[in-house]
Amino acid sequence: KDVDELVRLKYRYLDLRTERMQKNIKVRSDFVRKCREFLFENDFTEIETPLLTQSSPEGSRDFVVPSRLHPGKFYALPQSPQQYKQLLMTAGFEKYFQTARALRDEDLRADRGFEHTQIDIEMSFVEMEEVINKTEDMITKTVESMGYTIKQKPFPRVTYKESMEKYGEDKFDLRTEEDKENGVLAYAWVVEFPFFEKTDDGKWTFTHNPFSMPIPEHIDWLLKGENIEQIVSQQYDLVCNGFETGGGSIRAHKREILEATYKVMGNSKEETEKKIGHMLNAFDYGTPPHGGIAIGVERNVMNLTGEDTLRDVQAFPMTRGGQTSVMEGPTELKEEQLKEFGLEVKKKK
Repeated sequence: KDVDELVRLKYRYLDLRTERMQKNIKVRSDFVRKCREFLFENDFTEIETPLLTQSSPEGSRDFVVPSRLHPGKFYALPQSPQQYKQLLMTAGFEKYFQTARALRDEDLRADRGFEHTQIDIEMSFVEMEEVINKTEDMITKTVESMGYTIKQKPFPRVTYKESMEKYGEDKFDLRTEEDKENGVLAYAWVVEFPFFEKTDDGKWTFTHNPFSMPIPEHIDWLLKGENIEQIVSQQYDLVCNGFETGGGSIRAHKREILEATYKVMGNSKEETEKKIGHMLNAFDYGTPPHGGIAIGVERNVMNLTGEDTLRDVQAFPMTRGGQTSVMEGPTELKEEQLKEFGLEVKKKK
């Protein structure tokens, strides 16, 4: 820990020889393997979704990839497999999972990077309780089989309102000092999130993602565009030891729900069709009620290893300045590469 981080990442192949890093990477491998084994044992199908897709409305800035075959057009790298996994529910795969890479061009901090891995899960014909129970069962069996102790089972439930009133935020640490010394894992669920919040310019936006369902008693408000600030979503977060370690929701599976959500956010019918018309069309063919969750691998492994940053539980992480380990990305493209893509770079002044 005394070695400068930039030096560690420049010579990461040497840093990975240390006992600490060998242990961290093996704990990560065990965690992912045991989660996958649980899901296979529970009849889930592992399905990979595309890494090259279109820009999505999921919250953060996209990483974009220029298309050589379609000059002037760009792919986006996925922030999550959100839309594809919902389309898999339409396709009849009732239990899906994958160990998915998620890429988001967002501000870097200790527990957040450009890239992370999530155990991505979706199920058809379920309600929130079933998703929560299945996830809790997976996490419990996984970490206990690895020798860790869970503070409270079943995991306590805290509403968003209670969390903000008691802790001032929606991720909190329930451990005592003794728990911390003993490596205890204090999981809890946060539920009853507001669906929408105001942006700086006074418009409404989603708090988690726009593909969620409101609670049944608030569906009519959403469809009528009434009492927006009071609409509660069927969203849920898993927190542990002060980190948000997972998040999911029961999803919108009908055209009118998704259209109403986008209307609240200020989109015209034409704008909504352009952004998510493929989802609306799929819903027209019949999509079962469904819901799911994404479990963040890095933050869970940080809790298991006692590390403070996600960089210490990834083999080749980014630096705090957004450069790649060992290799010196990002780099400039050669002039002939830019020409091939039909691109010209104008440097910021």
